[in-house]
Amino acid sequence: MELITIILAGILMGAAAYLMLSKNLIRIIFGTAIFSHGVHLMFLTMGELKRGAVPVLDENVEAYADPLPQALILTAIVIAFALTAIILVLALRIYKELGTNDIEKMKGDPYAD
Repeated sequence: MELITIILAGILMGAAAYLMLSKNLIRIIFGTAIFSHGVHLMFLTMGELKRGAVPVLDENVEAYADPLPQALILTAIVIAFALTAIILVLALRIYKELGTNDIEKMKGDPYAD
């Protein structure tokens, strides 16, 4: 199961790298969002699937599940969502001001198509 998850994370990160290398601002934003999802899958895979009881101290339980990977992933999801929302608002503002979402035209390159 970990192999499938790590392959999926690699595919997501590869697609994200392809999107982030484009000149379109919206593709770059989607690339960062997809990249963060790939990182979340990697965190989940690195945390391993451990079977056990709820991590509450009890005398009858011998093995506890580790809650740290899930807590880290939840925090990372919230941060990635907030970052994506802020970047989308900034992209909308840039588009309203400059009238384009092409990175080369934003820099003022006269040879950009």
